[in-house]
Amino acid sequence: MNDDLLHGGALDHMQTAYPNAPTPWVDLSTGINPWPYPVGDIPASSWQHLPTEAALQACRAAMARAIGAPESALLLAPGSELLIRLLPTVIAPRTVALQSPTYGDHARAWRASGADVIETADPLAFAGKVDALVLCNPNNPTGMVHERSQLGQALTRQAARNGWLVVDEAYADLCPAMSLASLAGAENLVILRSFGKFYGLAGLRLGALLGPPALLDSLSHRLGVWPVSGPALAIGARAYADLHWQAETRDQLAAVRRRLDTILLDAGLWLVGGTDLFRLVKTQKAQQLWHRLAEAGIYVRRFDYAPDLLRIGLPANAEAEHRLAAALSL
Repeated sequence: MNDDLLHGGALDHMQTAYPNAPTPWVDLSTGINPWPYPVGDIPASSWQHLPTEAALQACRAAMARAIGAPESALLLAPGSELLIRLLPTVIAPRTVALQSPTYGDHARAWRASGADVIETADPLAFAGKVDALVLCNPNNPTGMVHERSQLGQALTRQAARNGWLVVDEAYADLCPAMSLASLAGAENLVILRSFGKFYGLAGLRLGALLGPPALLDSLSHRLGVWPVSGPALAIGARAYADLHWQAETRDQLAAVRRRLDTILLDAGLWLVGGTDLFRLVKTQKAQQLWHRLAEAGIYVRRFDYAPDLLRIGLPANAEAEHRLAAALSL
């Protein structure tokens, strides 16, 4: 499979495949905030010494406060991607109902564990009928949001059969009110959180799993003594405590997303979903359009399972917006 089909962010692959494309490339292939949190100065001790328990607890506490979760229910990790792969080794369900389409690594991880995976557009219909019910909220790439009340009912049904509800909230920082973080620690509920997308620092590799104590203990043993780097803990603690930046960023992302919508609609594309960090468009000429944009040095996300869909992230500045609009108008 081509690197760009497996994930976005394979800019090195695109530069090799399209050596004559104009530079700098406009990378719109990921749903990552193009205006990252201002890191500032990081204490030298964060780089020079092994991460301390105090630093871990400070980051954990700041994250718990920011997302409205009980601190005791939160386990930090080097990104949510690793947690997606580790989770099946801990709860080991035999049957999994998985929202589809969604982030592809969920299906890959559950199938690799030997589970019988049912991919469905209506995962909540399987609540109480499978060992694990897995969905992203908001969903990637469609942007679909399940209401808290719906998820609460699904959790009740899953708990009745001693099954799990697994909710990937990688994009929940965009709309905190829909998060289940306040319920974290409840039996049968697992929540995954990502730092890199909303805060624009995906390379930092910071994420978390929220769940009941026994699950956290099992995963903690797998992650080891120093699961998160010192710099990641320092930056995470600072960013999660900065509520003013978070509120301003939500407003900024929404404003730029509205401008992106105008560009896409003016180009005659059918806007079918997304979030304030990416938009999903549909066109019968998606593959030709993807290739044309690549030749113009613009990298957007395509999908092997849906050849008529493209996911397009937020342009970082007016020049990137202009280049995208110009390439779409050809």
